[in-house]
Amino acid sequence: MPRKEIDLPCRVDYLSILDENGQLDRDLEPRIPDELLLRLYRAMVLGRRFDERMLTLQRQGRIGTFAPIKGQEASQLGAVAVLESDDWFVPSFREVVAEVWRGKKMENVLLVYGGYNEGGEIPEGLNNTPVSVPVGTQTLHAVGLAYGIKYRKKKNVAMVFFGDGATSEGDFHEALNFAAVFQAPVIFVCQNNHWAISIPRSKQTRSSTLAQKALAYGMPGIQVDGNDILAVYSAAKEAVERARAGGGPTMIECVTYRMSMHTTADDPKKYRTEEEVQEWVKRDPIVRFQKYLTDKDLLSEAKIQAIEEEVRAEIQDVEARWTARIEKPVDPLDMFDYVYAELPPSLLAQREELKQELEARRLEP
Repeated sequence: MPRKEIDLPCRVDYLSILDENGQLDRDLEPRIPDELLLRLYRAMVLGRRFDERMLTLQRQGRIGTFAPIKGQEASQLGAVAVLESDDWFVPSFREVVAEVWRGKKMENVLLVYGGYNEGGEIPEGLNNTPVSVPVGTQTLHAVGLAYGIKYRKKKNVAMVFFGDGATSEGDFHEALNFAAVFQAPVIFVCQNNHWAISIPRSKQTRSSTLAQKALAYGMPGIQVDGNDILAVYSAAKEAVERARAGGGPTMIECVTYRMSMHTTADDPKKYRTEEEVQEWVKRDPIVRFQKYLTDKDLLSEAKIQAIEEEVRAEIQDVEARWTARIEKPVDPLDMFDYVYAELPPSLLAQREELKQELEARRLEP
C-alpha cells in the first residue's frame, strides 16, 4: 500500500481585536454592555493597585511571598467575566484579580499571604476552589468538577487557569485527554507569560503555539492576544457557550507577559533583560483598554482619576480591616476545626491535652 497523508482537521486561530496601539477591529468587536466594560476596567485598575500595594507590604515584611499579577489582568478578567455565579472557577496561584472578581475578599488575600489559614476560607455557595501552588495539578481538579457537572446533566462549566510551564507537566496532558474523551464542559485558560520562573517558553516546548496541544487530544484550541481583554472575552464566551451546549472542552492560550517577578522571592533580572520587559510595558492591557473606553466616551480624564481615587480608598479600607483582624488574639484550638468534618480520636485527645495546658497557663500567677 502507498504511503499517504492523513487528512486531519487541525487549525489554530490567533485572535486580536484591540491592538497595543488601541486600534480596534470593529468587525470582531464583541457586544459587551457599557456597565460591564466599566466594571472590567475598574477591576483591572483595582487588581494592579492592589498588586502594587501587596508588593510594598511584602518588602516591609508584613506579608510573605506571593506571585504578582502585573500585566496579566486582561487574560484573567476577560475570561472569568463570562462565567455565571454557579460555574466553577479553578485558579492556580497568580489569579488574584480573577479571585476578587469571583467574590474573594481582598483582606482574605492578605490573610493568606500573612500566614493565616483563615484567609483561605471559601464561603458556602461560592464555586471557587482554593489556590493551587503545585504546577498543573488544578487542571485535573477542574476536569473532575466538569465531569461531575456532565454526569448530573447540569448546564454549568468549569474554567481552570494555568501558566505556560504547566503545559510541560503530565497532569496537564492527562486532564486534556480525559476532558476530550468524556466531552467534559471545561475551559482550559493558559496564561502564556513567556516565563516558567526562569525558564523561557522556548526551552519548554518545540510547539509553535501552546494552543495546538489541544488539537492532539481532539478539542478546539485558540491563541489570543492575552493583553487584549476584548479578544480574551470573545474567545472565552465562545468556549463557554460551546461547553454549555454539550460541545465539550476548549483550550485558550492567552499570550501575555509577567511584567513583575515570578514571586517576591525571585529576581527576574538574573534571567531576562530590561529591554524585553519594556517592550511588553508598551503593550500594557490597562492602557489600551483605557484608550478604547475613552474613544467610546465611557471614560474621561476626570472619570479615570475618580476611579483611581476610589480604588486607592478601597485598598486602604481593606488593609485597615486586615490589620484589625490580625491584631485580634488567636485561639490555638482553632487549628483543629477546619480539616476534618469529625475529628479522629487521636486529634480529639491532642485537642483536649492542649486545652488543658492552655487553661493551666491562664491559672498561673
